[in-house]
Amino acid sequence: MDYVLKTKDVTKVYGEHKAVHGVSMHVKKGAIYGFIGKNGAGKTTFMRMVAGLAAPTEGTIELFGSSDLENQRKRMGSLIENPGVYANMTARENLEVIRRNFGITNKQAVDDMLAFVGLADTNKKKVKNFSMGMKQRLGIAISLFCNPDFLILDEPINGLDPEGIKEIRELLLKLNREKGITILISSHILGELSKIATHYGIIRKGVLVEEFEAAELSDRCRRCQKLIVDNDELAVSILEDKLHIDNFDVPKQGVIRVFDNFDMQEQINRELIIGGVNIKESYLAGQDLESYFMDLLGGKEND
Repeated sequence: MDYVLKTKDVTKVYGEHKAVHGVSMHVKKGAIYGFIGKNGAGKTTFMRMVAGLAAPTEGTIELFGSSDLENQRKRMGSLIENPGVYANMTARENLEVIRRNFGITNKQAVDDMLAFVGLADTNKKKVKNFSMGMKQRLGIAISLFCNPDFLILDEPINGLDPEGIKEIRELLLKLNREKGITILISSHILGELSKIATHYGIIRKGVLVEEFEAAELSDRCRRCQKLIVDNDELAVSILEDKLHIDNFDVPKQGVIRVFDNFDMQEQINRELIIGGVNIKESYLAGQDLESYFMDLLGGKEND
């Protein structure tokens, strides 16, 4: 399997504080990987280590299947924390500086990039007069100038209004679908991230607590009566033959999820017990996306 980024037990210690602890992340080629965590959970510290802006205390990092990070980082662009731009210059002037720094002889590259990120009409407007969304798009343009295969974005929609969020979302989808760029993006705006992410990593207090694909989300959040039983085969036969319920599944041994039929919870429990099934637990499970993520992040407790 092709991984653009693969880390093993990456840890960063500042004094006696472990900002990141034993993170093993797997970002597949072509993915939009949503990196989710509360403020202070370790997202930015981890991204800085991947980008080469900080060194891990422990652990290993591979980019494009190689541990030769100096060369592989040339295939990567990043926008971590605030965009590094010249406020008294125009967008065109900022990109012209980047073009010269990279030794790119094609002057048309500046116009092409401005058009691509939607800043072609800014003309002589100075960056200090840009909206937050325009500044973020310029930051992304700068990170794209080396034509990267992998893009790291730290909270690119933080502080944006709904229109700015929509613009960044559409730009990221365009980068992923049209240019095939793999994206690692951190955010705590869960609803927006769920519109673009193909994979997720959840970080809590510096620890990566879970990784999963977006396709699993609807199944994880689906409303159901969850039954923990000692004999799922017997329970299934009772559900089908006695109660005529077929909208259920058995995700693992001893666990049954009954979808719909929520008005039959007591009847289901009663018939299973009468039929000889020992019910260890029976409860309604499933929740909306935000609640699910908040549970993974540790609810409302402070990091």
